[in-house]
Amino acid sequence: MSLTKLQKNLHAVAAFAFILFAFIALQGCGDKTVSADKGPGSGKGGRGRGGESGPVPVIVAMVGEKTVPINIDVIGNVEAYSTITMKAQISGQLTKVSFQEGDFVKKDDLLFTIDSRPYEAQLNQLEANISRDTAALGQAQANLARDTANEKYAQTQAGRYEKLQAEGVVSKEQSDQQRSSADALAQTVLADKAAIESARAQIVASKAAVENAKVMLSYTTIRSPITGRTGNLAVKQGNIVTANTSELMTIAEVEPIYVTFSVPESQLGDIKRYMGQGKLTVTATPQDDNTQKESGYLTFIDNTVDATTGTIKLKGTFANGDHKLWPGQFVRVTLQLTSRPNAVVVPNQAVQTGQDGQFVYVVKDDKTVEMRPVVTSTRVDQELVVDSGLQPGETIVTEGQLRLAPGSRVQVRDGRERPGGRGGQQGKAS
Repeated sequence: MSLTKLQKNLHAVAAFAFILFAFIALQGCGDKTVSADKGPGSGKGGRGRGGESGPVPVIVAMVGEKTVPINIDVIGNVEAYSTITMKAQISGQLTKVSFQEGDFVKKDDLLFTIDSRPYEAQLNQLEANISRDTAALGQAQANLARDTANEKYAQTQAGRYEKLQAEGVVSKEQSDQQRSSADALAQTVLADKAAIESARAQIVASKAAVENAKVMLSYTTIRSPITGRTGNLAVKQGNIVTANTSELMTIAEVEPIYVTFSVPESQLGDIKRYMGQGKLTVTATPQDDNTQKESGYLTFIDNTVDATTGTIKLKGTFANGDHKLWPGQFVRVTLQLTSRPNAVVVPNQAVQTGQDGQFVYVVKDDKTVEMRPVVTSTRVDQELVVDSGLQPGETIVTEGQLRLAPGSRVQVRDGRERPGGRGGQQGKAS
């Protein structure tokens, strides 16, 4: 093929490509003209704002009105009503354990038995001492009776000899001997009386020793001082325990039970004010199960605020008859201060936040929306309390706000303009 013929073919291809490009360009201009005739944002699926597009599909709810509780929600900790550490009060061998670890025991149930034989022998010895001391008392009383009679006779003789000595019948020495004997017997009587008092005191001491021995003997059986749940057994059967040293195990009282929690000090004034009006209800919910809610009453406010955290400790008391609350467990705590009647409530997702604060989109009768500023306060489950900006019965948008602007036309996705019911019942998407 010659060079001239090749050049002619290249020119032909270039001309064809130019014609094709021009045709495509003309087709594009024709599309723009048609689109311009229809207007911006027209046609199905237009996303224009401000009412220039088709209706925006949304989900709506109706503003509700109801009585709502005013609560304080915090995290708390379950605490045993009382915890008893069991220790042996005497030393000896632990001969029997009458429960299993973790058992629920009642007050006065037998828990431990310590070898009682040494204490029984000591008690028998002390009781024998009482018999001995009683006999000694009887002997002292008999001696007193004998010496009292002798002293009386000696006093009579001394008086007689003094008369005879005055008459010159007996000598003064004989009279003095009789007087000396009478005085000696008087001192013997006094000694006998002291011996009786000593014997009586010894009996009292012996009886006290017996009572102490009985107490020590009673310590050989250890019973539960409260009704509660037993913990880990620290000393096994057969071991030697030491008085007031060996910790055997602990018992936690779980009926009733405490829930301890802390609140900011700024809320202390409200709590004290409402507590003065009546009992405040406390609800505890385990973190792993929202259905297991337990109710109790606020029974304790600490006497000082924690300066490091700015909080104050409170306690609620719960009956806990079914043992759903367990010592050491973390729970969600709700302290109900009071209730607010006729409160305006909306679903949480209806409230949006903009540069000027919180607002909601209100659906008007002509199916357009209005951006309404609102002021909210308390959150109750999935609803917010609106202090100002809305009236009960108004319809608000709960889904689809991102595509809305003031004046946008909307279409409820389930085909209803105003869903029935109060308190935030929503229209569901079909």
